[in-house]
Amino acid sequence: MITLRLATERGHANFGWLNSYHTFSFGHYYDPKHMGFSALRVINDDSVHPQMGFETHGHKDMEIISLVTQGTIAHKDSAGNIRELPAGEYQLMSAGSGIFHSEFNASDTEHLKFLQIWIQPNSLGGAPGYQQKSFGEAEGFTTVITPDGRDGTLQIKQDAALIQLVLDQEKRATWTADSKRRYYIHVVAGTLLLEDEIVMQQGDGAKIEHLSSIHFEKQSDHLKVILFDLP
Repeated sequence: MITLRLATERGHANFGWLNSYHTFSFGHYYDPKHMGFSALRVINDDSVHPQMGFETHGHKDMEIISLVTQGTIAHKDSAGNIRELPAGEYQLMSAGSGIFHSEFNASDTEHLKFLQIWIQPNSLGGAPGYQQKSFGEAEGFTTVITPDGRDGTLQIKQDAALIQLVLDQEKRATWTADSKRRYYIHVVAGTLLLEDEIVMQQGDGAKIEHLSSIHFEKQSDHLKVILFDLP
């Protein structure tokens, strides 16, 4: 079963310095039909003006993933991490028992665009954690986040995984799925033909259940998708 979530139907908030689209209910946007999916709670598609950003604020008991698609995030947190997150890199911040952080556009001229993703952990409390890594743009599937941090992946406090799919030279790819688990896909760039029948554009998403394989076909020169493997 596939349930499509069109980019044009997402929640929207514009604060001048921040233009944000919400896949699931967030902030002032509330839709009881879109409260999350399995442990996946938030996918916000944010655009931040130069020299602007999120002042210091707190999080607790949430796994927070950021993927920059344009520009660079300047990150600072109460655990002592002062880092820059450039386009293409993944950041995973485990809030644990509590952490405060700020996120700003590091550029004086360029807009910052990034996805911020929240996944609910399977255990509460514990020390906050910070991980950051580039996984490149290799053709095909690249596993980015896993529960055990295997093979150099980022480690998340949940029975969940995040997989990146890039199609440039190849046209098709198939992911072997577990029909007892749930999957969510989000189109980061390009046009996707899902399961040979559903056309998806940048920003579109889809909930996937009860499938043993997922078929991807690019309909543009470049396709980038993130796939969530969820309990």
